[in-house]
Amino acid sequence: MGSLISKYSNKESKMPDPVIVSASAKHTASFIFLHGLGDTGHGWATSIAAIRPPHVKVICPNADAMPVTLNSGFKSPSWFDLMTLDANGPEDEPGIKKAAELIKGLVENEIKSGIPAERIMIGGFSQGGALALYVSLTCGKPLGGVVALSCWLPLHKQFVSRSPISMPCFQAHGDCDPIVPFKWGQLSASLLKQLMTNHSLHSYKGMMHSSSDEEMQDLKKFLAASLP
Repeated sequence: MGSLISKYSNKESKMPDPVIVSASAKHTASFIFLHGLGDTGHGWATSIAAIRPPHVKVICPNADAMPVTLNSGFKSPSWFDLMTLDANGPEDEPGIKKAAELIKGLVENEIKSGIPAERIMIGGFSQGGALALYVSLTCGKPLGGVVALSCWLPLHKQFVSRSPISMPCFQAHGDCDPIVPFKWGQLSASLLKQLMTNHSLHSYKGMMHSSSDEEMQDLKKFLAASLP
């Protein structure tokens, strides 16, 4: 599989090049997956490639390093600034919107290459999952689905009075998460159920701020059902 992992140039953005895992059969769908704070696309590319259907190309972008308030201002790969772990605390709205435009650019690249919007899925873990949810609700296209692992819905107050969309949403969270509390996931889920007619929340007993084999197997089924 190593030979399938490659990079392509994304000259239109200031984002580092994504990690790409080519489809191992005829490419008819794409899955864009966003890493969490301090990670890289390499961290998830192999894991996602192991569970995707053979016709699905995997794109794992890399966030640029920036000073992160939560990290005492130290630079770290981050999609936007994180100011607090308080659910009602201030959010980096300009940063979230700027990052969303970069990811929407990747979606547009796939559409230009011949993959219809409804065959493109977006997902992520932690901060990446939060951004994936925001992109899915603001891109104005009928995407093939959204995957939100151990995360929250950012800028949630902006979505309160909206008509629901029919995009499939796979949300998953460990019930022992010490970083992004499970309660955040539950609160986000209650709002997402109003915003998406096809939403499901999967919880994993004892799982912390990480992934598990059980979660990956559930995600594998979701990918197969949503991007057949």
